[in-house]
Amino acid sequence: MRLVIRNGRVIDPASGRNEAADVVIEDGKIAAVGAGLDAPGAEIFDAGGLVVAPGFIDIHVHLREPGFEHAETIETGARAAAAGGFTTICCMPNTSPVNDSAHVTSYIVETARRLADVSVFPIGAISKRSEGEELAAIPSMAAAGAVAISDDGRPVMNSRVMRRAMEVARALDIPVIDHCEDLNLSAGGDMHECLDSLRLGVHGIPSAAEDVMVARDILLAELTGARYHVAHISTARAVAMVKFAKSKGLPVTSEVTPHHFALHTGHMRPYDSNYKMKPPIRESADVKAILEGLRSGAIDCIATDHAPHAGDDKMQEFERCPFGITGLETAVGLTFDLLVHTGLISLERMVALYTSEPARVIGWKGELERGCLKPGTAGDVTVLDPAREWSYDVTKSLSKSANSPFNGRKFRGGPVATIVGGRVVWRA
Repeated sequence: MRLVIRNGRVIDPASGRNEAADVVIEDGKIAAVGAGLDAPGAEIFDAGGLVVAPGFIDIHVHLREPGFEHAETIETGARAAAAGGFTTICCMPNTSPVNDSAHVTSYIVETARRLADVSVFPIGAISKRSEGEELAAIPSMAAAGAVAISDDGRPVMNSRVMRRAMEVARALDIPVIDHCEDLNLSAGGDMHECLDSLRLGVHGIPSAAEDVMVARDILLAELTGARYHVAHISTARAVAMVKFAKSKGLPVTSEVTPHHFALHTGHMRPYDSNYKMKPPIRESADVKAILEGLRSGAIDCIATDHAPHAGDDKMQEFERCPFGITGLETAVGLTFDLLVHTGLISLERMVALYTSEPARVIGWKGELERGCLKPGTAGDVTVLDPAREWSYDVTKSLSKSANSPFNGRKFRGGPVATIVGGRVVWRA
């Protein structure tokens, strides 16, 4: 099987390529990149006027399977990912049972191999049942296919356990990804603690709940030498701490979600559950710091934290409904609108935030290498149209769930085709 993508502008930050070129994919792998390539008998994809990039990567999604298939499955989540331009996703372990063993990891890997339109890599739990007290079977999960460890929404409060997890992760050369939240400081909170929460009569979550955990984890990363990654960073102080850690040469990275650079507390519709997420939408000063972090490189990549919830779960009163929103299908549009078209970052930097940078955070090498168009690597490509005008309609979402604050929003720029292993799995 051979596919040639012709007439596009190829942007591959990993190689420094930004030029008109063709891309040849053969037997599921990148075969060649260059001008006027000859590929007799190949299927032709005309990318005239479009941007051809390495397949986009999202290292923070929730697929809900096993255990919560009423909200999402590996199959439906992968379809939503493809519609968002993603060819590779990494799924968090907060399933039922928790992905804290090689058995669950293998189930996810095998199910994805059979049913998913995109590549799915599991993230294993740090602790058994994500209870934060006893380490999970991290080496066996890594052997089964886990590419990182995290307890995600149930952060490890016990610093001794987190230290041990980092030591094991360093030995295995995988990153530790932490949802940074001091659960004692955030207890009972449903939105960011500020004047708006006071006005609405909603218990608040202070920025300090995130900040103190980021500080602790950076100190432990320095102590252990582990690769440490801050999930969905949301506060100005957290961004400053990550920037400082990087300046000291520590192996610290971070990600931000599109909703945390798109929204602040002033955008919230009172008691609308589609605006309830963790970490919560912060204040405009935090958004300003996040935008600067994206521009400067203090923030390494963009990840969606795609968190689907079924309608019955999310359509409860604000204090009772679960945290989280969907994000796979709106991420690239928000990035074009708020980062590229505003001039904050270049198109090349945007592509890096979704390709070479998340691949570097995970540390894919050899046969698993991705986030680039290097010959011999996975034949994954995301085709973009920076001028495409479209709107998001949750009723047409490929996810099982529709909990998004961006329903009806109009965008300029987005994906127009997603190619996985040389096969077009989604097209606008």
